[in-house]
Amino acid sequence: MSELRVASRYAKSLLDLAEERGTLEQVKQDMDLFAKTLDENRELRLLLRNPIVKHDKKLAILNAVFGGKVSELTSKFFSIVTQHGRESALAYIGSEFRNQYNLLRGMQVAEVTTAAPLTAELREQLRQVVRQQSGLPQVTLTEKVDASLIGGFVLRIGDRLIDDSVSYRLRKLRTEFSKNPYQSQL
Repeated sequence: MSELRVASRYAKSLLDLAEERGTLEQVKQDMDLFAKTLDENRELRLLLRNPIVKHDKKLAILNAVFGGKVSELTSKFFSIVTQHGRESALAYIGSEFRNQYNLLRGMQVAEVTTAAPLTAELREQLRQVVRQQSGLPQVTLTEKVDASLIGGFVLRIGDRLIDDSVSYRLRKLRTEFSKNPYQSQL
C-alpha cells in the first residue's frame, strides 16, 4: 500500500479520535508542530524512513523530540504508528492531517505564486476562483512571489494546478515551434 494512502488512513483515524475525545484543536496544534519540525529537519525525516533503525529507537527519538510538547493522545498515536512499523508514513501524516482537518472545517488552502505581489482586488478574485473550484466557503491563500514567472500566476488547489503564467506559455510556444510542419515526419 502506498505511503500516502497509509498516511491518509492514519490521519483520518487520529482526526476522528481527537474529535470524539474533544481534543481536536490540541491535536491539530501538535500535528502542525510535528509537520513543521519534519519540514525543517531533514535528518529526522530520513531517520523515520530508515529501515535499519529499530522501531523502539525511532519511538524513543520521537519521545525525546516531542515529549512534553504534544498531547498524550498524539504521543500514543506516535507509539501505535511505530509499533505497526509505519514510521515512514509519519512524514506524510502531518500534512494529510492538516488537509483533512481543513476539509472538516470547510476550509480550502490554496497556494498562489505570482511574478509581483498581489493587490487586494486580485487576491479577492483568486479567492473567488478557489471557492468555485473547491465548493468550500472559506479560503486561505498562501502567497509566493517568483519573478521567473514573468507574469500571470500559478494556483495550486489541493492536488490541482492552474498554470497561467507567461513562462508556461513561452515553454508551450517553444515546444510548438520545435515541431517543424514543413519537414516530413517519418
